[in-house]
Amino acid sequence: MSKKKNFAPALLAAFAMLAALPASAQTDAACPGSLKDVASCYVGADANGAQYWIAIPRDWNKTLVMHAHGGPRLSPIARDSSLEDLERFAVTVRQGFAWAGSSYRRPGYGVRMAAEDTENLRRIFIAAFGQPRRTLLHGQSWGGNVAAKGIELYGGSGNSAGRPAYDGVVLTSGMVAGGTRNYLHRADLRAVYQYYCRNHPRPDEPQYPLWIGLPAESRMSGKELEARVDECTGIKSPPEKRSAEQKRRLANILAVIPVPERTLVSHLNWATFLFRDLTQRVLAGGNPFDNRHVVYRGSDDDAALNKDVVRFDADPKAVARLAEDSDMSGRLPVPAISLHAIDDPTALVEYEAQYRSVVDAAGKGDSLVQVFTREREHSKLSDAEYAAVFGAMMRWIDQGDKPSAEQIAAGCRQASERFGGGCHVDAGYAPAPLFSKVAPR
Repeated sequence: MSKKKNFAPALLAAFAMLAALPASAQTDAACPGSLKDVASCYVGADANGAQYWIAIPRDWNKTLVMHAHGGPRLSPIARDSSLEDLERFAVTVRQGFAWAGSSYRRPGYGVRMAAEDTENLRRIFIAAFGQPRRTLLHGQSWGGNVAAKGIELYGGSGNSAGRPAYDGVVLTSGMVAGGTRNYLHRADLRAVYQYYCRNHPRPDEPQYPLWIGLPAESRMSGKELEARVDECTGIKSPPEKRSAEQKRRLANILAVIPVPERTLVSHLNWATFLFRDLTQRVLAGGNPFDNRHVVYRGSDDDAALNKDVVRFDADPKAVARLAEDSDMSGRLPVPAISLHAIDDPTALVEYEAQYRSVVDAAGKGDSLVQVFTREREHSKLSDAEYAAVFGAMMRWIDQGDKPSAEQIAAGCRQASERFGGGCHVDAGYAPAPLFSKVAPR
């Protein structure tokens, strides 16, 4: 095993020269357990206050993976905000890649902001450690939206020698339908949930447009919201302990809105606390959601539901502003591979069909490979699958060997001997259009 390198003197000198991106001093940090004998880790903050972690394996392959995390997280950022991302994707470091992840400068929504903070960290890494041979951009969950937008913003730029900033992009469990489409079914959920439950808000509480998520002054907590959902549906109790009315309400909500029971509360959390941040802070009070002419189907009385469900109209300016921030043009400047579980309970697999249509329409369909797995998770898929995707991306970049889903599946079987997690690729799967799952509008 090679001796651990001491980068500290070089780091301090590099940061002294980074006048355009002043940052707090970067310091050594203890790597998480799975990487403590594999890599050297560093923490720091950029000029905008975004906290970051960097991990460099001792046998570095000279390729950097810039990680865009999911969320958007609403809790205050801290020194270790990116540590859980490093731990979740430690397989990339064990595979030989350097890894760098930003917390972003503030909590809440902002795809362009998050993409800029990720790009700032890439430049900080180069100033400290030198130009990697290759650089990949990796987006997970909402970070998939960040990476898909970021690669369009920064993928074609580079240094004075003409090198691109990024050589490829990997999107895992990505919310890649773009901001104006990612949350439509959650807006529908607020309306349909309120029709059946009448407790968010309650009749004796101040009323507000459901699309704002929650009034700015509200002190409701996630636990209180969960309690209200349980009150209405009995979701925290075994089915046999639920009342007949609770069973009916829950069955109707889940029949109309395409989310599984196990993540219903999570989706309502996003449609409450994230919607408050998105509509009131990012969109200055504008509504990007429209259900005026949506026809909801699947309940035990669709006519009554559609007659009395709350309706709202989108503000075209808010829609345009959200699209500018977080919709994609599809003009991929580099190779892209996406990996998505077919039964993802958080980010609909049909988002991938929407992204494919946008990329194809931009004439860049040959730059995108999409791979689907028979898994039921969102935040973490098989380590062997991640390793196979990153390995396939490097061969595509270095050798021009565009992979097929079958080849990635074969690479996964080989990688599983080292990384584990199994291989669950369904090479023949193709997702249905988004509006076959989400009520069309």
